[in-house]
Amino acid sequence: MIYITRRERFSAAHRLYNEDWEDQKNEAVYGLCSNPLWHGHNYDMWVTVKGEVDPVLGYLCDLKELSEIIKKNIISKVDHKNLNLEVEFLKGKMVSTENLAIGIWNELLPHIEALGVELHSVKIQETENNFVEYFG
Repeated sequence: MIYITRRERFSAAHRLYNEDWEDQKNEAVYGLCSNPLWHGHNYDMWVTVKGEVDPVLGYLCDLKELSEIIKKNIISKVDHKNLNLEVEFLKGKMVSTENLAIGIWNELLPHIEALGVELHSVKIQETENNFVEYFG
C-alpha cells in the first residue's frame, strides 16, 4: 500500500454562530470567529489517496487527474467564497473546519473512487497553528 498526497490552497470567509443565539452568546462561545461581518482564512488542504502501484504505469494514479478532480469539485466551489452562504455542500451546517473537512471528503469520495484509488484523508489547515484531519 502506498499513499500519495496532493496539496491545494484556497481563501474563504466564514462565521461560526448558532442562529438560535443572540450575538452576545455567539461571541461568548465562538469569540472572534463569530464576527457578524465574517472573517477569512487562507486554507491549505491536503488530499491523501492510497492503493497499490500500477505495475505497468509505475505509479498509483495520475496526479494531474487528482489535481483536476480537487479543483473542479472543491476549489471552484470554495475559493474566494463565503462558506456559510455560497457553498452548497455546507448549507445547514456549522461551518467549522471539522465540518469543512467532512464536507470535502463527501464531495471528493465518488470522484476519487472513480480513479481506482481509495481516499485516505482530507487535512485542512486553517491557521498556522490549527488543522483538522478527517479519515472518513
